[in-house]
Amino acid sequence: MTQQKRIWLGADRALFIGELPATRQHTHAAPVLLIGLSGPLRMQFPDGQQETCHSALIDAGVEHALDSRGETMATLYLEPDAPETRLLRSGVLKHQAVAFDVLPSPSRHKRLEGQLQSFELAPLLGRSALGPITSMDERITRSLAQLRQCGDKPLGRASLAQLANLSESRFNHLFRSEMGISFRRYRSWSRLRSALYHVASNPSLTSAALAAGLHDSAHFSRLFQDMIGLPPSSVLSSATGVEILKP
Repeated sequence: MTQQKRIWLGADRALFIGELPATRQHTHAAPVLLIGLSGPLRMQFPDGQQETCHSALIDAGVEHALDSRGETMATLYLEPDAPETRLLRSGVLKHQAVAFDVLPSPSRHKRLEGQLQSFELAPLLGRSALGPITSMDERITRSLAQLRQCGDKPLGRASLAQLANLSESRFNHLFRSEMGISFRRYRSWSRLRSALYHVASNPSLTSAALAAGLHDSAHFSRLFQDMIGLPPSSVLSSATGVEILKP
């Protein structure tokens, strides 16, 4: 029997638990922790490298395909500016973009699910995986706050660069340096997340896409496949619902 899929969305993190079909090659716009809860996962990279592992931590921008082979798995996403993202990038991801079998004890299924749902990275990965706290450039911090304040209303790169007293090219460079992805990629990721928030209250993909500032459900589907590697129906059709976590 296929296990029902469960999705949790927080302000700067998200969690999926369930079964997934094999994905196409895709790149995330945020760091992701993949865990095989009932068995190992298989990953493939564009250069032909294949890895079978019980868990993997993958930074943003790393192209890969995932085959869970029918196993129940967990996928934990962090926002590019989440505090934990910066801790990981000064820790285990400082010198590598992918780390395999990062969980010290991947076999304790129920306890593991509890830690995932509370997003406790230190108990999950061990404190040695987390580096020192690093601060973000205040101009990018202010730009992100402005973006979130505007919600789904369009706010372009030129406006943000002006607010930060930077040229557009300099803003682009600084944004990528601080966030690990381009401003354009971040905006696409933000709209995809926003659409998922709207799905929580209205399962219509067209309504969710329009509410998030996307053109239509086809636009939502293209973004989803680009960043998740699957059509939205593969993840959302049998999900018990999208739970919004309170801050």
